Amino acid sequence: MKTITYCIALVMWILTMVSSHAQENSIEALESAREQVINDEKDALKSEVEMINKRFDRNEITIVEAERLKEEAAEKRALNIENKLAIIDNKIALLKRNGEEESNDVDKLEIKFFSDKEIIGFEYTPEKRKYDRRTTSDFVLAVGLNNVITEGESLSDSDFKVGGSRFAEIGWAWKTRVFKETNWLRVKYGFSFQFNGLKPTDNRYFVDTGTQTELQTFDLDLDKSKLRVDNLVFPVHFEMGPSRKIEKEDYFRYSTHNKIKIGLGGYAGFRLATRQKLKFNENGEDVKQKFKGNYNVNNFVYGLSAYLGWRDAALYIKYDLNTLFKDNPVEQRNVSLGLRFDMD
Repeated sequence: MKTITYCIALVMWILTMVSSHAQENSIEALESAREQVINDEKDALKSEVEMINKRFDRNEITIVEAERLKEEAAEKRALNIENKLAIIDNKIALLKRNGEEESNDVDKLEIKFFSDKEIIGFEYTPEKRKYDRRTTSDFVLAVGLNNVITEGESLSDSDFKVGGSRFAEIGWAWKTRVFKETNWLRVKYGFSFQFNGLKPTDNRYFVDTGTQTELQTFDLDLDKSKLRVDNLVFPVHFEMGPSRKIEKEDYFRYSTHNKIKIGLGGYAGFRLATRQKLKFNENGEDVKQKFKGNYNVNNFVYGLSAYLGWRDAALYIKYDLNTLFKDNPVEQRNVSLGLRFDMD
């Protein structure tokens, strides 16, 4: 595979050398190119040796390994010089024997060789920049505070620690421009894994009684009590905001960099898992307990979400319309507030 890669790189180098400047078809230019090849490879070898010496100075490699790497680098550069000079010498011989007209015909054959999308027996399709790319994709990461809104209570009276209860979200999103001639409205859609954590107050933990899930006081002093619900959801947002049009000869793009953007939408999905973690001290020993079950948590999740962003960061809020627990007499709905990062 390394040989194939080297051959492809070598052929690409030949094509660049032949086609980038018309004057390279002359013998004088090729003679100059011989010297340039030698100097370039010597400079490259010098840089590699310096890097090897630095690795040795940092005790990353032994003296034996350093000498071996230097020998391999020198051998590689020597072969590079030999192969490249052989190609140039053959080119000079061809010019001397047949003149520049024949050489130009060879150049055309070389270019046709590439345009046929095949290099050394392997299919090769040069990637062409798309003139108008209406859909792009982003890696999505969000983190922040998590809690629940309980029916008949304010968030300040929550049964869960405001600073200790957190959420995280990780996923992938595609963004498509709605209109052909303007970029003020985009549709953003994809999938995300949501991890919603709740830490009860007052030394309590969750107990599934069979008919409902309720908070009960633990017999010992809890160092940690946390319930985490993992969901897979499929968000859809309508994103609005200004953008800058970048126009080139063979393509154009819309850029929202340094622009304010607003996203309004929602999500729907299903629960993957529910886990509870307890940490406490019993008889002088630290005890950690982890429980996995459904805890009467709803299997399906759906809600509303929105973000207000600039560059790659945004203020992000999401609110579950479904209740957290299926059969509890008091309705509780998960709510999250944090920062969202869309990194394209």
